[in-house]
Amino acid sequence: MNEIRLSRIATIHTDFPDKFGIPRQSGLADSLKATITFEEGFGFHEAVRGLEGYSHIWLLWLFENGNDTWHPTVRPPRLGGNTHMGVFATRSPFRPNPIGLSCVRLEAVEMTKDGPVLHIAGADLRDKTAILDIKPYLPYADAHPEAKGGFAQEAYTARRLLQVEIDDGILQQIEPGKRKALLEILAEDPRPAYQSDPDRIYGVSFAGCNIRFRVQADTLIVLSAEKTDNAVPSKADTLPD
Repeated sequence: MNEIRLSRIATIHTDFPDKFGIPRQSGLADSLKATITFEEGFGFHEAVRGLEGYSHIWLLWLFENGNDTWHPTVRPPRLGGNTHMGVFATRSPFRPNPIGLSCVRLEAVEMTKDGPVLHIAGADLRDKTAILDIKPYLPYADAHPEAKGGFAQEAYTARRLLQVEIDDGILQQIEPGKRKALLEILAEDPRPAYQSDPDRIYGVSFAGCNIRFRVQADTLIVLSAEKTDNAVPSKADTLPD
């Protein structure tokens, strides 16, 4: 097999130190803020000239799977984790080349003495993920309203948003500018589709807090929000999308 060398051109900075709780696709939690800083040798102001004219950009990035294995079929969580689908019919991170693709909203291009900083919203990436490339989103070429979404669209349409119950005292533990994003994340139901135990307590590491919750019927109840520099969620056996 021919090998191709790629370079980390930039790094994204998000509020997710762990993968559990990250939106399953970009744009599902549009209030999520993030920044992108460029690596040495790529952070030229000239390299982003004209980018401010676009409202959205494509990010190509690297999954960190911890191994080099892949299989022709995977079990998408949206289908309950028991149905096998071809890896190329999914966006599973366990693929021959672990490359991710996300469309995010570009809010600003900030020029600093250390290079450009991109301010974006709606990203579905873990903190410190390697960015391989950045391309502008072109509405005339990239938008296809008539496109079919296969089983992924069917699962998305059938999903239910949860009602989120959170005490004001708990919500105060979250930075004001990040509260709306947290509520969007929780409403999307971070749990794997195959888990529905109403007594199980889950945890999401977000914005320096460990958010613990349980889900009863269609209501997600937030139990606590503990500030910590290394918020680690409770174990959940997640499967890749």
